[in-house]
Amino acid sequence: MTKVYPKKKLGQHFLKDKTIAGKISSSLTGDGYSSVLEIGPGMGILTGLILLREFKDFRAIEIDNESVIYLRSHFPELKEVIHGDFLAYDIEKNFEGKLAIIGNFPYNISSQILFRILNHRDKVVEVCCMLQKEVAERICSKPGSKVYGILSVLIQAFFTVEYLFTVSKEVFSPPPRIMSGFIRLRRNATVSLGCDEKLFFRVVKASFNKRRKTLRNSVKSAFELKSFDYRDFHLRPEQLSVDQFVELTNWVEKNMVTSE
Repeated sequence: MTKVYPKKKLGQHFLKDKTIAGKISSSLTGDGYSSVLEIGPGMGILTGLILLREFKDFRAIEIDNESVIYLRSHFPELKEVIHGDFLAYDIEKNFEGKLAIIGNFPYNISSQILFRILNHRDKVVEVCCMLQKEVAERICSKPGSKVYGILSVLIQAFFTVEYLFTVSKEVFSPPPRIMSGFIRLRRNATVSLGCDEKLFFRVVKASFNKRRKTLRNSVKSAFELKSFDYRDFHLRPEQLSVDQFVELTNWVEKNMVTSE
């Protein structure tokens, strides 16, 4: 097979600009890990450059059978081309030690990929990824921003975020309808948030489900509470920092009505 054609049903847009691919490959710091997993390599323009970095354990995961065949024949030095869906792949079982994840994430499932990475945040210590520009900006936004939201809070709770560069439509085949943004996430020093982390996720999601409302309204609609005297209930969710959401989570836990 000499060429793979992008498939619309898989949301594929193959990167074709080698300069951009070089910038992406260089974004991997190699700090604290020796394993790298590339998601959705397509025809491998980035794969070949990552191989030059000589990481101890570099693999790629690709859902498209044609791309898998192509990659296996063109990059025999690659340790493994996994034919499968990252959303169903067990990285805990298949990788020893810490790892980095890199790739041009399919825009239609990029949030799902990021939530899955969050679930493995103690295994994945770095993420270098191409996303829809507005999603990349949202992840890196700060409290008070109009685009600050669920992903901003949950990712920044566990990762240091950097917006590295913007990528134009023309560097892809076929060109997507929107601009792209490339970001890097690096695991921060947080071992524990100091609250029930499952409840933290619930509180953050519930708060932004009614982002135009104050916290009093959004939290009240999601949890049965004994009290409504929380000091920040007059604020809207986009005004709260990660630490403030931790405080809110602890307050919700203490004031939830529990069945006897």
